[in-house]
Order: sequence, then structure tokens, then C-alpha cells
Amino acid sequence: MTSQPTLTKAEDGPGKPGEPGSGLQAGLKNRHLSMIAIGGVIGAGLFVGSSSGIATVGPGILLSYALVGTLVVLVMRMLGEMSAANPTSGSFSAHADRALGPWAGFSIGWLYWFFWVVVLAVEATAGAKILEGWIPAVPQWGWALIVMVVLTATNLASVGSYGEFEFWFAGIKVVAIAAFIVVGGLAVLGLLPGVDSEQAGLANLTEHGGFLPHGAGAILTGVLLVVFSFMGSEIPTLAAGESEDPQRAVTKATNSIIWRIAVFYLGSIFVVVALLPWDSQSIIDKGSYVAALDSLGIANAGQIMNFIVLTSVLSCLNSGLYTASRMAFSLGQRGDAPRAFARTTARGVPRTAILVSVVFGFVAVFFNYEFPDSVFLFLVNSSGAVALFVWLVICFSQLRMRKIIQAEAPEKLVVRMWLFPYLTWAAAAVIVFVLGYMLTDTEHNGRTTVLLSLLVAALVLTVAVVKQKVTARKVLAGED
Repeated sequence: MTSQPTLTKAEDGPGKPGEPGSGLQAGLKNRHLSMIAIGGVIGAGLFVGSSSGIATVGPGILLSYALVGTLVVLVMRMLGEMSAANPTSGSFSAHADRALGPWAGFSIGWLYWFFWVVVLAVEATAGAKILEGWIPAVPQWGWALIVMVVLTATNLASVGSYGEFEFWFAGIKVVAIAAFIVVGGLAVLGLLPGVDSEQAGLANLTEHGGFLPHGAGAILTGVLLVVFSFMGSEIPTLAAGESEDPQRAVTKATNSIIWRIAVFYLGSIFVVVALLPWDSQSIIDKGSYVAALDSLGIANAGQIMNFIVLTSVLSCLNSGLYTASRMAFSLGQRGDAPRAFARTTARGVPRTAILVSVVFGFVAVFFNYEFPDSVFLFLVNSSGAVALFVWLVICFSQLRMRKIIQAEAPEKLVVRMWLFPYLTWAAAAVIVFVLGYMLTDTEHNGRTTVLLSLLVAALVLTVAVVKQKVTARKVLAGED
């Protein structure tokens, strides 16, 4: 049986500080977990990436979001089943380790860590651009450095500090989108004074070429454009391992994923395409949400949205550093990373795992400024399909873990995958189909992303297999 990361409650103390396995602490409160679960599904990609999807697909982008949202709901249900039965900071990597073998846990764990390290650089740069626009006296690289240092200090302080920062970051995102949906919805219904009724209305969904102006095939292209904005929905299952009631936290996050996606993704995108014609040039020039706010006559709409995007960027950075460090911690616990990664401070913080993750994040930021069109572009593309790899591994892990849990502790199946195993197999088939369809996409860089991601995955998998064989030989040599 795979050893799992230990967890000590805050009041119990961590044992001997700094010793391997002294354990994480239950420092996240229920309100932290609730907001992490709600805000985790709202990434900066929703604000800055939706415009290209709308321009490419038209109002039918709603179907693309609905398809990906349904897939995420199914994957989260599977992950929720496994994590509620065995909450751990390693989440799907630890489950894959036990269900499929050490090679699977090693491979998907390191790929996921790599993904978030690259995300740190992308988000730090995005935040720095906004801050430089406000205070140009500080160069962009200076803002990136400041943002990374501040959030590193937050994560190093305690898991409670991470939770508190994320609570407020996520809270701002949630309030902003909720306000946008309410105000925009009133405008669409003609109940908001000062809005051009000829421009805003449900007619925008069917006019200007129809609901699918580029044909039904564009829905799949839209899927490729929006799928990666959903990455992060799995964070609550990692964070639950440091809560006072992990099983309850996982169950709540899993059960609420449907309305979170329906409201924040489908709801807000619906408002955008109802407020403005999908082919409005302002959507491309300003971004979908800024253009929508401008159409309502709201003053300084661009700056308001910049503030919201900055909040989302900081939230993503905060969670990205937390997630990468906890995955590194779990890998260290299982012997798939240096044991130093599994050491925790007196506050239950995996300091080495955090520092190593942020160092690689800084390196990626450097590449972004020095080699944006070569090294950094390779990093971004080679990590782009990791989300789909993670979801596929979750599917196959759940197929095996259901049998293991039923045999060992059936009472722990407090969350169950619907229509098992049929929906699990269906979700896996859809993921494989999306990966295959990406190979045909040359216009939006899909083929390059899949091929480079597969290359990196093959390299990591090779290391995993070699490591497993070396470990097996050592065991045999010891027995002999």
C-alpha cells in the first residue's frame, strides 16, 4: 500500500519541526474551503480568453462551455469519490499511485507540478503588465518579482495565510461576476435604464448569422479554446487534506461543482453574447467582458475589469504556488521526489517544496522575458495538454479505486460516481477524442500543444519506469 501524507491538527502540534513526515496541519477553515471551491473554478482565462472563443464560434460558444463543463463535472465527481474516501494533499496523483501503480502517480504528479510552475510565470507576467500600466515607474519585471515574492511569503507563513488570501481573492471574483450577471441580465431584459435596447437583447443569440454562424463543427473548435480555462477545479481536493473535516470539504466541493460552472461560466458568457452581437469588433479589441461593460455605459469599464483580472491573476498565482508545493510534498512523501520536499516547519508548511517550486517559477519568468518566442513558448505548449492528461488519469484511477474501496472500506463511499462505470468510460472517451481532435487543429496551435505535451509526458514516464525498475532491483538485492 502506498504511504500517504500525514496530517496533524493544528492543536496537536507538528511533532519535531523540520523532520520528514512531521506533517501538514489542518489550518484551513470551512469558509476558506468554501471560497476556494467556488473561486477555484473561476480562472483568469474566463475573463481574458473568452473573446477568441466568441469570435470563433459565435453564440454557440455556450455549447462549447456546456460540453467542457459537463466533462469537468464528471471528472470532479470521480475525483470526489476517491478523495472523500481518502483525502490527501497528493489528490489524483496519490490515487493513481495506488490504483494504477507508482509509475502513474509519479508521472502525473510531476506533469501537474510542471504545469503549475509554468502557470506561475504566465500569471506573474499578466499581473505585472496591469500593474505597470497603473504605476509605470516600476518596470514590468519588477512587478513580477514583487508579486512572486509577496505570495511566496504568504505561502511560507502558514496554510491559514494562503487560505485567508485566497478567501478574499476568490470573494472579489465571485462578487464581480455575480454583479456582472445581475446587471447584465437586467439590461438584456430591458430593465436597466440607459442601455441601447436595439443592441442588447436575446435576439443577439440568433441574429448576425444565427446561433452557429460558422456551423456545428465550430463547437469542437470552441471546446479547444475554452477547455484549459477550467483547470483549477481540482484544487479543493488537494486543499481538503489540510482542513479540519476533509471528507465533508471534498463532498461539499464535489456536490457544488454543477451550479458553480452553470452560474459563473455559462451565466456570465450568456450575458456577454446577449448584450452584444457576437461579431462586434469591440469584443476582439477590448475583450468580451470589458466590451459588455462598455455597452452598459459604465464609466472606466476597462479599469474595473483590469482590477478584476488582476485579482484573478493573484488568486491563480496564490493557488498555483500552493498546489505545486503540495504536489511536490506528496511526491516527496511517496519517495518520488527528494525527501526534503516532505519536510514541514513548525507551522506545518512544506518550506522546501514551496521554495523549489517558486525558484522554477522565477526561472520560467526569466525565460518569458528573455526568450518569449522560443524557450518559454516551448514551456507553455508542452504543458498545455496536461489538464486533459490529468482528467484521463482520474478516469482510469477511479475505475480501479472503486473496486479497492468497496473491498476494503465500503462505508467510505460517501460520494459515488453516477452510472458507474458507463459515465466514467464515456468521459475518458470524450477526453481521448478531444486530444485527437487537437491533433487536427493547426489554426489554434492545438497540434503543437498535444505533440509537445506528449513528448514531455513520454520523458517523465520513461523516468518513472526506470525508477520503478531500479527500486525493484534494490528490493530484490536486499532480499537476496
